Amino acid sequence: MPEKPGMHLYEYAVVRYMPRVEREEFVNVGLIMMCKRRRWIRVRIAARRERVLALSADADMEAVESQLASFERVAAGTAPYTSGLEAHERFRWLTAVRSACITTSRPHPGLCQDLDATFERLFAELVE
Repeated sequence: MPEKPGMHLYEYAVVRYMPRVEREEFVNVGLIMMCKRRRWIRVRIAARRERVLALSADADMEAVESQLASFERVAAGTAPYTSGLEAHERFRWLTAVRSACITTSRPHPGLCQDLDATFERLFAELVE
């Protein structure tokens, strides 16, 4: 997807809580978005307690929230081992395939004029 003047090529992935990996049932709990050229990355987490508990009544919400907070630290560049990485490298680290209860969708590309507005729209559509 070639970048056009005034447009930004971005990638995003949905953060998911998947209590039983083998069942592949999940609830969307956040969004990660990155623009390599702008060195821009943003994460927002919104783990709705009622949705998580509807999927897994015995979920340890403190543990879930702690794990999700690590996504925010990695994106901000304040987490150990990832603090020296560029935005696109932190995005790749966050979206790497893993077998864990906190995971992400595969990354999806797009073009936009306003990264922040696009992030807000995607978050509203996919997480809230």
